Amino acid sequence: MDDTMAHKTRSQTPKISPFLEPGKTTQVGSLAILQLSRDNLQPVYLKAPSGKHDGYAEGAVVNTRYGSFPHSTMIGVPWGSQIRASKVDTGSRGRNNKRKRNKSDDDGKEASATVAEEKTEQESTPAEVNDDSAAVAKKIVADVSGFIHILPPTPEVWTSSLPHRTQVVYTPDYSYVLHRIRARPGSVLIEAGAGSGSFSHASVRAVYNGYPSEGERKGKVYSFEFHEQRFHKMNQELKEHNLNSLVHLTHRDVYNGGFLIDGKSPGAEAIFLDLPAPWEALHHLSRRNPKNPEDKEWVSPLNPKKSAHICTFSPCIEQVTKTVSAMRRLGWVDIDMVEIANRKYHTSRERVGLNLSMDRGVNNSARDVDEALSRLTEIEARFREHAARSKESDDEVDGDEDDGLIKQREKKEQKGGRKRGGEKRVKIDHKPDSPECFEALPSGVPMWMEGRLITRGEPEIKTHTSYLVFATLPIEWTEEDEAAAAARHPVIGEQKVIGLVDKAARKQERREQLQKATGNRKARRMERAAELAATAEEEVGVAVP
Repeated sequence: MDDTMAHKTRSQTPKISPFLEPGKTTQVGSLAILQLSRDNLQPVYLKAPSGKHDGYAEGAVVNTRYGSFPHSTMIGVPWGSQIRASKVDTGSRGRNNKRKRNKSDDDGKEASATVAEEKTEQESTPAEVNDDSAAVAKKIVADVSGFIHILPPTPEVWTSSLPHRTQVVYTPDYSYVLHRIRARPGSVLIEAGAGSGSFSHASVRAVYNGYPSEGERKGKVYSFEFHEQRFHKMNQELKEHNLNSLVHLTHRDVYNGGFLIDGKSPGAEAIFLDLPAPWEALHHLSRRNPKNPEDKEWVSPLNPKKSAHICTFSPCIEQVTKTVSAMRRLGWVDIDMVEIANRKYHTSRERVGLNLSMDRGVNNSARDVDEALSRLTEIEARFREHAARSKESDDEVDGDEDDGLIKQREKKEQKGGRKRGGEKRVKIDHKPDSPECFEALPSGVPMWMEGRLITRGEPEIKTHTSYLVFATLPIEWTEEDEAAAAARHPVIGEQKVIGLVDKAARKQERREQLQKATGNRKARRMERAAELAATAEEEVGVAVP
């Protein structure tokens, strides 16, 4: 397959991508992420207000379940701001749609009636609303409710909001992968299987140390995609995000074509393979030609001066076994497989006590044993009081009336600020951020700091994504490297250094050491036997004169 290059190196420094330096405020034409809810994110390119757009007199508008948000209200605001919903004029938009439907009708009578209706509507509609070429948009009026937040584009939020063309690599996976393959500013990284571009955006931020100039080596990502439609879509997104000079995207089958760029080596030291059969592409990632190691014309895509670190992303264990076998044959070391299971934890504070009001985050149960015993004593006292009053009464009182009297007495006590048993019920009527909140509780602690810190994990861990296989390919150590290392770190007066003694001499030395140790043991045994014999003779001589 012929290689198709995604872009050419620009002679001038391009505009910095918002994924790398978004700035402090939003700008016209930049990418923004709208946070509709906690897990609902929507990407949008902000457009300048230039009159009517798509039937809206306010210009470009984003419609959500929380309201309508014109682009003009989201331009020039700090990142993270809350954007209020606005009232938009949808009447002209509905009329325009009606005109389009009527124009497609072949009936002449209906067409003529439509023309007359359009003239009537144009006379009754303001000029700035119907004029498509109007340069000034309609004044924005805030709605009574509804809001969203506008966030800067980052690889994390882009992964959650991007259009899924394939299975994407999520944040828990690619953050660990980039750490293990040692992607750092200035590194050159190879990615096979660009897919939806989730890992591409994360990796380019990890290796970014400036935009490259002519003849200068900077951190860069060389990405390869086999699917043509996904390649063109990914290429378009990189240009829109101003990342096309940092990510070199190529349309190629890496199983057969390898990882060279115009026949030259990218000099990579970090590799990530998101392929169905990564073992079929590993032979291209070698220091020498695996089929002919003596081939001098073979070009390796790896950096010859640094060790290469690789990670393969495979969903099935059968793929892992084949990949590991191919790595062992090709000289990869430190092979390791990891599976990541992501689990979220929710942290909150819980206040416990019988004298607390029924607020959010309050557990109306006994704080300790003393409080539980006090409550039981109070209940028993009320029961004895009720039993004695019923015996002293001459008239029979129905159970319903008696309960009603007790409830009335309790209501009177509560109106006086007292709870049953004489304890005061704490009632918080202040806002959490008000100064009165710091004095609302008897302990003097703010309400949001009161109570025990509770951490609860998700009931179920998220399902399996893929297995990550890591390995390292060391640099080649030649005789020239050995001579350079010896000259840089000379050995003076050392005779027992392994590097100065050949293999045969080391074996002979080890053999002599063993013989010497064996001889020493025999000599010690003979000396011990002689001592025992001498001791026995002395004992016999004493017993028999």
